[in-house]
Amino acid sequence: MEANTPLIEARALKKYFKLGKDRFLHAVDNIDLQIYKGTTVGIVGESGCGKSTLGRTLLRLIEPTSGEILYCGENIRTFGRRKMKQMRKNMQIIFQDPYASVDPRKSVVEIIAEYMLIHHSYPTRREIFNRAAQLMDIVGLARRTANSYPHELDGGRRQRIGIARALSLNPQFIVCDEPVSALDVSIQAQILNLLMDLQNEMDLTYMFVTHDLSVVKHISDHIMVMYLGESLEHAQADELFNHPLHPYTCALLSSIPEPDISMRNKKISVIKGEVVSPIDPKPGCRFAPRCEKCMEICTQCSPELKEVAPGHFVACHKYDQDHI
Repeated sequence: MEANTPLIEARALKKYFKLGKDRFLHAVDNIDLQIYKGTTVGIVGESGCGKSTLGRTLLRLIEPTSGEILYCGENIRTFGRRKMKQMRKNMQIIFQDPYASVDPRKSVVEIIAEYMLIHHSYPTRREIFNRAAQLMDIVGLARRTANSYPHELDGGRRQRIGIARALSLNPQFIVCDEPVSALDVSIQAQILNLLMDLQNEMDLTYMFVTHDLSVVKHISDHIMVMYLGESLEHAQADELFNHPLHPYTCALLSSIPEPDISMRNKKISVIKGEVVSPIDPKPGCRFAPRCEKCMEICTQCSPELKEVAPGHFVACHKYDQDHI
């Protein structure tokens, strides 16, 4: 793989769910995304905007409707079942619910060893379970819990099980699907710091899905803002927080609470109106019915994602030179 080749790339990726005769829910719509090795791309947006579907589609846990998914420049959509099974060693996921994503009938060490047993990662079961014990040490799980069951542990320890299981096959790319949203704030910080430490030690690449902007700022190098299946804005994390361009991004950022008494009179931009249906959406910007800066063209023509500053992309007619 060349140095300038993304580890993971999506090109015009779409995922539509068929609801009936000639009716489709546009969960992921024409997404272009590049994730380079050793970096973290945060995906943010309201619940139901397609963040998790995008992550699972990139891993082919959900088959895309159209588009390309490239891993090290190779289109994995063309892979057959056997080749895709081998590819899954390089691509893993940490799920949102640390309890629902594990088998309650298995002990902690059995859950962590599960993927290694499937892929025959080591010649003997003893070596596999020894490796599982090592992974417990790596993610901060006491070995005395090896024979415990998920219901006997708190949410933070359950999520550490999910992280250890994801690491068991030595992947390069991990989709973190809201891994801290179900945890207490103090536990969230522990898990985020663990993920960042593991990234530095193992040179991991993350796609971090969340609706919490303060979390994504803490962990991400780049951020993509999604709304109803589409990408509205994409930039480096600092650039996006310091110079948000899309009205939706601005509204999201203004809603972040700030522990500063001087900011208590700060005006919060409230997003009004109803979310349009993602089922066969009409032409035009999907955020237009809720946008305070909506123009006539916004309801007629869908804006293209364009680079308006170095590395800063936005899909908004306000920044479209053809209509300024």
